[in-house]
Amino acid sequence: MSNPNNIKKGRKSLDIEKSRSNRTLLDAAREPSGALLTRLKTQLTGLSEEDSSRLLDEFGYNDVSTERPVSSLKRLFDIVRNPLILLLIVLAIVSYITDDRAATAIISILIAVSIVLRFFQERNADKAAAKLKAMVSTTATVMREGSRKEIPMREIVVGDIVLLSAGDMVPADIRILSAKDLFVNQASLTGESMPVEKNALSPSASEKSIFSLQNMCFLGSNIESGTATGVAVITGKETFMGSMAAKLSQPKTQTSFDNGIKGFTWLMISFMCVMVPLVFVINGFTSGWAEALLFSLAVAVGLTPEMLPMIVTVNLSRGAIAMSRKKVIVKRLNSIQNFGAMDILCTDKTGTITQGKVVLERYLDIYSREIEKVFEYAYINSYFQTGLKNLIDIAILNHAEQNDRTPISHLYHKIDEIPFDFMRRRMSVVVANQQGECFLVCKGATEEILGLCTNIEIKETVIPFMPEHIIEARTLVDTMSDDGFRVLALAYKNISADEHSPTFSVSDESQLTLLGFLAFFDPPRESASEALEKLHQNAVDVKILTGDNDVVTASICRQVGLSASNVILGQSIDEMDDNELSVVATQSSVFAKLSPIHKERIIRALQRKGHVVGFLGDGINDAPALKAADVGISVDTAVDIAKESSDIILLENSLLVLEEGVLEGRRVFGNITKYLKMAASSNFGNMLSVVGASIFLPFLPMLPLQILINNLLYDFSQTTIPTDRVDQEWLSRPRKWSIRNIRRFIFFIGPISSVFDYATFFILLVVFKAGTNPELFHTGWFVVSIFTQTLIIHVIRTNRIPFIQSRASLAMILSSIIVVCVGAFLTISPIAGYLGFVKLPTMFWLYLAVILVCYVVLTQFVKTWFIKRFGD
Repeated sequence: MSNPNNIKKGRKSLDIEKSRSNRTLLDAAREPSGALLTRLKTQLTGLSEEDSSRLLDEFGYNDVSTERPVSSLKRLFDIVRNPLILLLIVLAIVSYITDDRAATAIISILIAVSIVLRFFQERNADKAAAKLKAMVSTTATVMREGSRKEIPMREIVVGDIVLLSAGDMVPADIRILSAKDLFVNQASLTGESMPVEKNALSPSASEKSIFSLQNMCFLGSNIESGTATGVAVITGKETFMGSMAAKLSQPKTQTSFDNGIKGFTWLMISFMCVMVPLVFVINGFTSGWAEALLFSLAVAVGLTPEMLPMIVTVNLSRGAIAMSRKKVIVKRLNSIQNFGAMDILCTDKTGTITQGKVVLERYLDIYSREIEKVFEYAYINSYFQTGLKNLIDIAILNHAEQNDRTPISHLYHKIDEIPFDFMRRRMSVVVANQQGECFLVCKGATEEILGLCTNIEIKETVIPFMPEHIIEARTLVDTMSDDGFRVLALAYKNISADEHSPTFSVSDESQLTLLGFLAFFDPPRESASEALEKLHQNAVDVKILTGDNDVVTASICRQVGLSASNVILGQSIDEMDDNELSVVATQSSVFAKLSPIHKERIIRALQRKGHVVGFLGDGINDAPALKAADVGISVDTAVDIAKESSDIILLENSLLVLEEGVLEGRRVFGNITKYLKMAASSNFGNMLSVVGASIFLPFLPMLPLQILINNLLYDFSQTTIPTDRVDQEWLSRPRKWSIRNIRRFIFFIGPISSVFDYATFFILLVVFKAGTNPELFHTGWFVVSIFTQTLIIHVIRTNRIPFIQSRASLAMILSSIIVVCVGAFLTISPIAGYLGFVKLPTMFWLYLAVILVCYVVLTQFVKTWFIKRFGD
């Protein structure tokens, strides 16, 4: 059973239709135009310049932007408050206080490199996004003191008389005062692909939905055809678009990547809280408390994956650069990994799955036969009408051009036309051919045309229009509508010589002959099916979230290969609590007639089930979902609010770019995971060895400075991880953070190094008698530690057999060679004495070779068993 309290709470917070701004819109729509102008203290000649300036000062600019530029100081603060950066800062401070200058310098360098890299990458990404935004400069036409004036859209005020025509963006929430042939595209607000008719008629008292108001136009929509005059009733943040923006001002929730990094950091801190005090106490009794403090501090640094911020940042930066080559701007670096971890992609339909435009698909008689004459007469109608051509007319004309149709317009000349109006929902042209024969062609809504027909043409024969023909026609129209088509009817009438006159009227639209039907569609993108198939192959489940109707949505889904057997509607979601929605959202793939908040609820419902969710959208109605998703994806043609809410902006509106982004994200995460596994398990194993050695050795197992140098060299060898290859198997499916699995890996792989450390201790103490020679012990263990840690990188970096089935990048191989050579050289260098090193016996290097071979073999065996037992 649903929890009534949950439903009530959900509706109260999520139902946009009940917001204060929407009640204002409903009131403005119902109010007589004269009374509305009086209340707004304006008139048809427009506001005075003095009044408009006063209103602008009083109520502010017509802006709804929610994202202010991030200051350098704020950006720096956000980077520094990363838990791992804070931990390193604490260690640097403690090192400085304890007069350990070497540790202070090393840690400080690591901190600085990580911060600087991340700072400049994020700043450059924001600059690129800002350049996109600056490319758009929108103005509006208003009446001011009786004259037309072009002003910046942000300077529109309540009471402005706004003039709209084809191609204009609606600059505010506007009440229409007069209109001619007005069609408005509200896809960015509602998700409906087809333009809607608008006029100056007042709505009925029972009308509750603002998008059903025919005499209202909303900020964020645009004029497809026709002209209108209206008055701005709401501007800026109070508009419907502004109410959406207000919700987006909340901080973006923590993503799976952020939570993963935070979880790993706390795992390392928990290890430190156990091992560092233990090392301090043990060595305090054997080596003195002051020396033990410095040593335990070095152990803390040794346990800390200092390079993690830098490794993460470099990986993400390389990913961002790779994506930029594919015409993608990465606004937030963390989103690249989220892209790869994404196992569900939710996407809007209009403009993403579909082309976002209307095309003529079919021209048929009532028996579904394609009839060339239907297209020819439709072309005549659209070509000769002189009003502003809407999307339907443009689709017909484009069809002729794209299919290399020979224009037939030169065979006719126009006599007159009967323009479209919203009451008739049709328009007609009257033409004559070269033989002087005259006829009228009428195109419009199916029911309107069918009611005017007395005859029907079938196979070039005109016969009476019988009831069975009406049934056949309506069945065809219903079938095509169920398939997602918008259907218009086409009829004609021959004009005899005695009927011929210079002018024609609506009364001439009678006794028509039905010729057939025109079916229009917003078709899928050519790349949609291929991209969705590739995403499926890469284990990314795709779900459609749209504001469009369920019939059209189901049809589109079938065409691109998505199952649409169970379409969930927005009104059904209203009746679900969060738990019920989580179940339904997981099981269903297509959701239609959704409000913006429905989309957001679905995203969060999927996240509660443990999914990493991406959302692709470009409209105002997509902004809350873009903000809530782990990775929000938009396009450069999207509205500003959608781009502000996104993590990634596609400069090319192609779904195939998504598949490339997913793989790039997995490469990034793969290399980050390599570092986590190698650094954490190796450091953990070394510290286990330190604890054991501290118990039975009368001296420190290794000097604090030697631990820091060891750690620095090892970390340097891993700076080339971002250049490394990633196994194809890793790219085949999404990878999510699993701190439990990382912890398990540390516990199984880490102690292997301890086994060989204790073997090294035995060799040093028994074979080389290092019990009385601490410098020899320190040097021997230092060399073994450097060689084993560096070599084992190549085992852990792949699930395959290292060096044979999978080889590291050239940069990584060279860095490994350089590190072991430097480590070996330090023991015989001029500064060896200063560092506490002595020359090792020649025989020791033979033992080292045996240790390395055994270490690699055992680690490979345990790694293979671990993957089979627990997965990778």
